[in-house]
Amino acid sequence: MESPESIGDCPAMTDPLAEVIALLQPRTVFAKGISGAGRWGVRYDHFGQPSFCVVLEGSCRLAVDGWAPIALETGDFVLLPATPGFVLSGFGPVAPTRIDPKAAAGQTGEVRHGTRSGPPDVRLLGGYFVFDSPDAALLVSLLPALIHVRGVERLSVLVRLVDGESGEQRPGRDLVLSRLVEVLLIEALRSTSGEDAPPGLLRGLADARIAQAIRHMHGDPARSWTVAQLAKKAALSRSAFYDRFTRTVGLPPMEYLLAWRMALAKDLLRGHDLGIAEVAERVGYGSASTFSTAFSRHVGQPPGRYARASRWVPHRASSTLPRDDAEDSRK
Repeated sequence: MESPESIGDCPAMTDPLAEVIALLQPRTVFAKGISGAGRWGVRYDHFGQPSFCVVLEGSCRLAVDGWAPIALETGDFVLLPATPGFVLSGFGPVAPTRIDPKAAAGQTGEVRHGTRSGPPDVRLLGGYFVFDSPDAALLVSLLPALIHVRGVERLSVLVRLVDGESGEQRPGRDLVLSRLVEVLLIEALRSTSGEDAPPGLLRGLADARIAQAIRHMHGDPARSWTVAQLAKKAALSRSAFYDRFTRTVGLPPMEYLLAWRMALAKDLLRGHDLGIAEVAERVGYGSASTFSTAFSRHVGQPPGRYARASRWVPHRASSTLPRDDAEDSRK
C-alpha cells in the first residue's frame, strides 16, 4: 500500500480521527467493577450510549447483537460506540438474566454475577459515557460498531485512570475525565486494524489514497472542492475515486464533505460568537444565503435559530447574531 506521504501534498497537521473525536464531545458518566463466577449470563438491552470495558483477570464470553460471539481474555479492551444489546456470560450454557442498562447505570460498587462466594472467574472494569455533540449519530456512524483490542496495556491504564478519576470529586474532575475519554477513544480506534474495519472513517484512513482526500477535506473545508479535485489529490481517476471512496467510507465524497461541513458549522454556531456570514465562509459557502439554505435543509432549521437555541447561557449571547431568521440570508 502507498504511504500517505507518497501521494499529493496533504496538509501535514490535519488529523481527521482526532477532529471527529473532538466534535463528539465525549463526557464520562460512570465506571464500575464487574465480576462473574460459576454458571452466569446477563443480557443488556440496547443502550445507545458509548460503553467500554477492560478485562482485569480471567475470561468470559461477549455476544453483541449482529456480531459473532467473542472470547474476552485478560487485558482485552472493548468499546461499543453506540452500545447495542449484548450478552455477557461465562462459557457454559445459560439462560441470561435480562438487565435494563438505564436502570443499572447508577449502581455503585462491584457488580457480581453468578456464584456469589469464592473467587471470580472473571473481573472487568467497565463504564459508559455520553457524546454531547448534536451530530453524534452521524459521527458515530463513521466508527466501527464493535472495537475489540487485545494486549494493549495503554488502554487498561487509561480505563483505570478513568475509574479512579470518576470515583473522586477533586478539582478539575470533569475536565480531566473528558480528556481521558478522548485519549481512550483515539487509542482504541488507532489500535484497531482499519483495513479490516467496516466502511467508515477508520477504513478510509487505512486506504492511503482515500486518506489523502479525507485529510484535504478536513484540512481545508472552506475550499470549493469538486470530486475531480479530490480525485486528483488521491491520484485516481474521477470514477475510480468516487467508487473507492463510497465503498470505503460508506458515503459518496460530496455527501461526506457536506456532513463534515455541517458538523463544523454546528460547532461554530454553538460555541463561538460568530455571525452567519463568517460561519458560511469558514465552511466553504460563498454567501450567507447559500449557507443558510443548505444548513436549513440539512438540520431542519435556519442557522440563526439553531445558534440562539444552542446558546442558552446568557453571557454567550452575541450581537453578531441576526435578530430573526429572515436576516440569515442578508448577513
